This record gives sequence, C-alpha cells and structure tokens, in this order.
Amino acid sequence: MSTTSSDLSGRTAVVTGAASGIGAATARLLAAGGARVALLARREDRLKELAAEIGTAVPVVVDVTDQASVDAAAARVRAELGRVDLVVNAAGVMLPNPVDDGRLDEWTRMIDTNVTGVLRVIRAFSADLVSAAAEGATADLVNISSIGAHMVFPNYGVYGATKAAVTFLSAALRSEYGPRDVRVTNVEPGLTDTELGRHTDNAELGLDGQLGEMFEAIGSLAPEDVADLVAYTVSRPRHVNLRQIVVLPTRQA
Repeated sequence: MSTTSSDLSGRTAVVTGAASGIGAATARLLAAGGARVALLARREDRLKELAAEIGTAVPVVVDVTDQASVDAAAARVRAELGRVDLVVNAAGVMLPNPVDDGRLDEWTRMIDTNVTGVLRVIRAFSADLVSAAAEGATADLVNISSIGAHMVFPNYGVYGATKAAVTFLSAALRSEYGPRDVRVTNVEPGLTDTELGRHTDNAELGLDGQLGEMFEAIGSLAPEDVADLVAYTVSRPRHVNLRQIVVLPTRQA
C-alpha cells in the first residue's frame, strides 16, 4: 500500500518495462490513483495478466530497441487512450561483466535499451506532453536511472555508463521542457529486488555470487518503494518539479 495521497484522476500514463519490477509496481499505483495506464513491455502474457489485475489498463506489446515497434505502440496508445500526459521510462537491463570480457552483445543490448530506448519513447510522446502542458494540464516525464549513474561498482561499468547517460539526459531535458511547463524527474534507486539481477550469465556476479551477497548484507528496496515515490512526484501541484530523487536501502545510504 502506498503511504502517499496521489490523486491522478484524469491523467493518461504510459509506463515502459511494465511487465515486472518497478514498471509493474508503478503502473499499479498510478492506476490506483485514478490514471488511465498503458502498459508497455515485450512480454504479452505478463502485460495481459497485469491489465486484468488493474482492470482499466491497456496492454501494449513493444520492443523499445525497435523504432517501428515504438511508433506502432504510440499510435495504439493514442487510439485507445488519447493524448498522454505522463510517461515513465522504467524499461531497462543490467548485464554486469568485466570490461576485459569485451561483451559487445551485452554492451549493445544495454545501450539500446537503457539509452536509445528511453530516447525513442521520449520522441514518441514528447509532443503529447508539450501539448498537454500548453493547455494547462500537468505533464510529467519520469526516467528511472540508477545509483550506478554516479557510484562505481566493479564489473558494472557499462551499465553505470548507460544510467549516467539517463541522469544527464534528464537534466538536459529539464532545460528544454521546463520552460514549456513539462516536468522532468530523474529517479535513482539503489539496490532493488527486481528481475534485473537474474539476467546476468556470470554466476560469480549474479544472485549466487556478488549481487546475492550485497542483498544479504544490505537488504533491498521493493519495487513498490520506488513506485510510491513516482506516484508522489507526479501528483504534486503543477508548478512543483521534484527534479532528482535518490532512494536507497538504509544500509546502502
């Protein structure tokens, strides 16, 4: 349950990465606050399950690394829900490995998802956000970055670099969108219990190794903890922009 009061009645939201983790938790909470929510992710079965659970959400299958897929998803969202005034970029992938391993496949996947994918989604819905703000509505762009954007973790160099790009992009976008009354918020969670930790193929760095030891020693945030902050942020008065949020487990802080 959220500890905040988040009235989002009348808002139309897009949440990427909505099949699991922070994206799914955020979608649930935005819908609970009264927003109409488009659920964007690759796994159709997960999206349909979440849409059925929420009851008012629209599942939209999309691959953020593919421009045609993003364009088609944006067209469907507008056809079913109309103009979007709230976008949460929660899709991401974390694939730790030493840079010496030269995993070009992993580097490309992280850059395409975490950076270019975010840009594709922004491009798809920026006109909606600007239009909504111009008509006096509240308009929000929320990017889920990571504490890895400015804290160094061995073997997470490329992942951290992609998140540093998102953090910088969010700051730059405030200079472009802020004067047009579109709020941009960058959220940097610390250790969070999501599926990201299960994607690595390096046992020494995964949940049976380094990452698992961090969870045991530090504990973790739940996706709902991050979603609670997102819902609070986007439900503030229109003239209030919480620009940068860092949220960590207490033992990591």
